[in-house]
Amino acid sequence: MYRDDVRSFLDAPLERVLKRLRTPQLIQNYLDSLSINFEIGGETYMSPRRTIVAQTAHCFEGALVAALALAYHGQKPLLMDIQTIPSDEDHVVALFRQGGMWGAISKTNHATLRYRDPVYRTTRELAMSYFHEYLMDSGKKSMTAYSAPFDLSRYKPDEWATYMEDLGWLVNHLDESRHFPVAPKKNMKLVRTASPVELRALKTIEWPDPRKTKR
Repeated sequence: MYRDDVRSFLDAPLERVLKRLRTPQLIQNYLDSLSINFEIGGETYMSPRRTIVAQTAHCFEGALVAALALAYHGQKPLLMDIQTIPSDEDHVVALFRQGGMWGAISKTNHATLRYRDPVYRTTRELAMSYFHEYLMDSGKKSMTAYSAPFDLSRYKPDEWATYMEDLGWLVNHLDESRHFPVAPKKNMKLVRTASPVELRALKTIEWPDPRKTKR
């Protein structure tokens, strides 16, 4: 089983953390305790081992930690990539199933694009729950596509879970995997700009950017 492969590559400190993360809900609680990785020193794509040591993560790094914890406890390590227009940034979540329904574990700094409870019958239903919250400052809705579940068990655990270099190659594989459009182009032209109250919610953040802190 892939769970056994994962466990064979873990050192004792990493295993102690993962052992506690028995459910998606506990995994999300753990990710919420990590600060946001603002990549002040430059772009990073850290493995779960590096992320847990650093105690900071952005969405891709958080999704990998979640996927590893799920794999450690015998579930499939699945990611979903949410793609956007070029002027916005993609978002990555870890998928899970409970009671036959889909949910998502998410690391984000905003009040939106967060954890999804397991209440969705399909991964498309789940993906579309992010559509109205994916906004630009102008009010433009920017989500364009979402990926099929991306199974990390196609890779050996030491290639992604405990790897000590950045995982840019994995980001590329996820970007190039099968994606589905949100809606036909004619329908996308009918999408309404978000209202001012929605944009105010967009400004709510959990972790202040230290580069913008007044001195």
